[in-house]
Amino acid sequence: MADVLELALGERTVRVTHPDKVVFPERGYTKRDLAQYFVSVGEGALRALRDRPTTLQRYPDGVDGTSFFQKRVPKDLPEWIPTARITFPSGRPADEMCPSELGAVIWAVNRGCLTFHPWPVRAADTDRPDELRIDLDPQPGTDFADAVRAAHELRAVLEGFGLRGWPKTSGGRGLHVFVPIEPRWDFVEVRRATIAIGRALERRLPERVTTAWWKEERGERIFVDYNQMARDRTMASAYSIRPFPNAPVSAPLRWEELDSVHPRDFDLRTMPERYARLGDVHAEMDQHPGGLEPVLEQAERDQRDHGLGDLPYPPEHPKMAGEPKRVQPSRAKH
Repeated sequence: MADVLELALGERTVRVTHPDKVVFPERGYTKRDLAQYFVSVGEGALRALRDRPTTLQRYPDGVDGTSFFQKRVPKDLPEWIPTARITFPSGRPADEMCPSELGAVIWAVNRGCLTFHPWPVRAADTDRPDELRIDLDPQPGTDFADAVRAAHELRAVLEGFGLRGWPKTSGGRGLHVFVPIEPRWDFVEVRRATIAIGRALERRLPERVTTAWWKEERGERIFVDYNQMARDRTMASAYSIRPFPNAPVSAPLRWEELDSVHPRDFDLRTMPERYARLGDVHAEMDQHPGGLEPVLEQAERDQRDHGLGDLPYPPEHPKMAGEPKRVQPSRAKH
């Protein structure tokens, strides 16, 4: 049993220690399997992470062991892996790794990282997102097929605003739609645009979609989790492995295949074959950034004509100007 696996990645040689250590007991997948998986989808995985401050979701003892999110770079980060300084909602700063080559991805995998959580910004400007990310989250009583129906309608909403969305599985039951945008707006403005998009979708599908923050108000509908665009909220990157027994991955998709796929189709074993056959189906995503002016104009109309202002922030955020009370409706009545 080898104690070290050395991978030659371009001009870089990266070591994977204890490569036969089992990470997914139910399937027997090892650190070697994880490293080889990320090598097989390397360009796609790096495309989703390149130059982005990235939080690592680590499982050093396998998926059945203790896990944690590593937001600050460790002291032993190799000098060849760049970093960027981000600011949390509290105002405290931190330096996070910014993968610029595949070796950085494999270095993190060796540390037990399964899921990469990149910020929607680049190292050059960590206060202005260049991606607007929409999380279509199935609530109890709904499933992936409901998320797909909402996604098709969302595509039309985005196109109406002059934007182009790129869908992928979350790795769980839901769908993510990433929208490349020009980095000209801050987190507050991009989150406001996300709310406006969610409300436009909700108007089209009122029985199927909701932007209600409080679970008691959502019902059996797809929740547009607009707070995924709040500062310090991140989503699993494309090709990340999720910590479930079958090692599913967050799979980039083409719009035309949404109706014929299911999240269980994409895992550590099946994705390399798909990638070898199709390549990264989101490879051109960064070439189509859009502007948010039409969406923010809609947000203004929502507030002016319908009294639809801001929605609650996540509980760990400081109170924001114009934000409604963070009290669930059933408690507020009493």
